[in-house]
Amino acid sequence: MKDDKRPNVARDALVFAGIMALAVALSMALSGLHNDNNPFATPLFILAVALVARLTDGYLWGIAASLVGTFCVNYMFTYPFWQFDVTLTGYPLTFLMMLVVSVIISALTTQIKRQEQLRFEMEREKMHANLLRAIAHDIRTPLSAIMGASSALKAQALDEADREALLDGINRDAQWLVRVTENLLSVTRFTGGDVALTKTDEVLEEIVGSAILKYRRAPDALPVHVTQPEQILIVPMDATLIEQVLINLFDNVSAHGRTATRIWLTITCNPGRAVLCVEDDGVGVPDHRLPELLDGSDHRGAQERPDARRSMGIGLSVCRTIVRAHGGDMKIGRSPRGGVAVKFYLPCEAEQILQDSEVKDVQ
Repeated sequence: MKDDKRPNVARDALVFAGIMALAVALSMALSGLHNDNNPFATPLFILAVALVARLTDGYLWGIAASLVGTFCVNYMFTYPFWQFDVTLTGYPLTFLMMLVVSVIISALTTQIKRQEQLRFEMEREKMHANLLRAIAHDIRTPLSAIMGASSALKAQALDEADREALLDGINRDAQWLVRVTENLLSVTRFTGGDVALTKTDEVLEEIVGSAILKYRRAPDALPVHVTQPEQILIVPMDATLIEQVLINLFDNVSAHGRTATRIWLTITCNPGRAVLCVEDDGVGVPDHRLPELLDGSDHRGAQERPDARRSMGIGLSVCRTIVRAHGGDMKIGRSPRGGVAVKFYLPCEAEQILQDSEVKDVQ
């Protein structure tokens, strides 16, 4: 455990030294504008204390910055200069108040950081609990179907058509279980602490095309219409994971987009980001349920539909986790086409203009 803390201590020490040195340098530069006491020194060092407390771990560095700042203001920037003197009238109270204010700012800043970390941990635990409940509920259906079909194949004399139907069902449910396992592994990867993505520059059009080809292997796949700008978008990403995001979004339409006949994928380029939006023309989801879909807490979809194999919230919460790990975000709303619209963006570092690009349909 000690080895794990050393890098943080070294970083905090460098942050502390750098901020305090900058405060001293700025105060000395501003002192040249005044022949009397520097009126900027006290607020500058209080600001330095707040920055140290915000950018370092624990209370130690903030309190140390408070003491160093108080000493520097007294010794370097208060008459008599370059002497430590608390005998003049009012000085002891002034510096005591500065020290108290600095310590309070440091303590409050550190407390806010801890509250933010606690809130993050609570949200992560909530997502874990929701995901486990959803998987425990939804995984029963395909397992029961596989067990029932295998028992029927073993115990009964069936004609070829019935055997093919049962085998197709087993294969379909087994594929879904594989995808659930991939989703679960993705969640544990991106919610277990520090995330280190291996991102490479990828052509977004190629990733989209690969995801559509893999999605089309499913027996219930719908046609996908792709609209993209007249540009080649080079996006830094983990290609496998972004493919999984797109496949999950397409699968959600197939599994939950009742009456949906087509999927639309629209790609746009905003300053610094590539935006992707997946829509369908199904009956959609009630507005009051939309906020629940992205956090994995939507468990009613499977209950409302006896033939549903999973809750939409599982796939969407995994997708949002992956997108956020890439520095982007994901939103969900109602599509003007009638169904659900899921939009997410990825930071885009480079663009290359392609002269003969045009809107493409992938059937």
